[in-house]
Amino acid sequence: MMKIASGILAMALVMPALAQAQSVDVSIDTSAPGAEINRNIYGQFVEQALGRGVYDGIWVGEKSKIPNIRGYRKDVVDALKAIHVPLVRWPGGCFGDVYDWRDGIGPRAKRPITLNRVIYTEDNTVGTHEYFDFIDLLGADAYVSVNVGSGSPMEAAHWVEYMTSDKDTSLTRLRAKNGHPKPWTLKFVGIGNELWGCGGSMNAQYVSDVSKRYAQFINAPAAMGMTKIFAGPNGAGTNGTNANVLNYTETMMKNMPNMQMLSIHMYTVPHARSPGTPQGAPFTRGPATGFDEQEYALTLSKGLAMEPLLTQLSEVMDKTDPTKRTALSIDEWGTWYDHEIGESYDFQQNTIRDAEVAALTLNSFQRHTDRVKMSNIAQMVNLLQSMILTKGDKMIVTPTYHIYDMYQPFMGATPYPAHVSAAEYRYGDYHIPQIDVSAAKGKDGKLYLAIVNTDPHKSVDVRTGLTGSATGRILTGPAMDTHNTFDAPNTIRPVAFSGISENGKLVFKMPPLAIAVVAVQ
Repeated sequence: MMKIASGILAMALVMPALAQAQSVDVSIDTSAPGAEINRNIYGQFVEQALGRGVYDGIWVGEKSKIPNIRGYRKDVVDALKAIHVPLVRWPGGCFGDVYDWRDGIGPRAKRPITLNRVIYTEDNTVGTHEYFDFIDLLGADAYVSVNVGSGSPMEAAHWVEYMTSDKDTSLTRLRAKNGHPKPWTLKFVGIGNELWGCGGSMNAQYVSDVSKRYAQFINAPAAMGMTKIFAGPNGAGTNGTNANVLNYTETMMKNMPNMQMLSIHMYTVPHARSPGTPQGAPFTRGPATGFDEQEYALTLSKGLAMEPLLTQLSEVMDKTDPTKRTALSIDEWGTWYDHEIGESYDFQQNTIRDAEVAALTLNSFQRHTDRVKMSNIAQMVNLLQSMILTKGDKMIVTPTYHIYDMYQPFMGATPYPAHVSAAEYRYGDYHIPQIDVSAAKGKDGKLYLAIVNTDPHKSVDVRTGLTGSATGRILTGPAMDTHNTFDAPNTIRPVAFSGISENGKLVFKMPPLAIAVVAVQ
């Protein structure tokens, strides 16, 4: 059995300098448990109609030759059920800022074909009923974002009434006529999306005023316990700084002291749009595959910016909310590269580099559980840093999917601080922690460790003060852009991994480019 000393676990001695692998010490402070890791931290986001994200990616229709359940791809549903997706944010994103919910109800053949942001047409095959069918198949909770950018408070209120009311009204009769007499459970409602940008180009003061107005009229039965999530700032800041993000957050907190949850969006984009570049103008974000080590180090360094941002946001929020009533939702995040040549909008491959970013980001969320209660990676299928890629009747899961699968024991776990001795992966001007560790006591009573080796070349012996045994899985690949393809779907997947005992203490021999999750007992 595992034996844990009280307080900080004793560090093991560092290996001699002549050893083959570098050595890093890790200690777990079991005397300082954090707030429970909310399972919604592992939430998903699916944006309607962008490329193949919904259509073909998730929805193929009941008459498709591709095996489906009520129109949804069976292979995709089964894969997502396997990782116990806790909730799904829908319909946007920027799509939601021009979405009229009435276009997506009633007989599908009679639904209008609409133009969305002059990019694509939308036939509204998937709407409210189809969305709730989907999350019902997954066993997930609903997170619906209402249209604040171009809609009205009345439209939003009517939509929530249509979804949630158990009263006899014209809208609930319409819902019954469309096939669902009983109300659905709406756990989360988003009051707009990116109101600083595609949701209306508003400043923080105006956003707080508008948001309060919408929130006043958007209500569900009290017994449902619906949480309202308010659209906060762009986590990327202005000109690479966090000043705008923090000022925006401070304004929202001062003007909306009773917020339940504040939303932050922050993408990892290797090469962001230069200041002054017109919105919509083409620019290069960087390749999803075939990149060099410079791109690898740059991407990880930008992904690691999430941690200090969360610390700064918490400090700002603590000024007006020291009891931490307002939670943080990072409901859009992930890597964003140039889309694949010949593919539709924002369809990108997914490599071991993306798995590294996903693991580092989830670890940072697990260190900030006093504030971070939700996140929604962008996006679920075929777009940006997705779980799944589809092409016709073929489906593959990505390295990021495997991270979400491996991290399941952290859902509802109690986190402990993990102290890692200084060791860096360096490339040019980039100095990146070589080893990142997240630790938590699972609901099953076991101690779980998530260990990330960011170095693409060097193995690391991760030495702990833990005794006992440790088993789990590890994800790694031979190159920085190792990925799965439709012809080779299992190029990268987790394999069994164990710690070893040296001088009575557990050591984890981490290869380069590796993420491991182990249970210690």
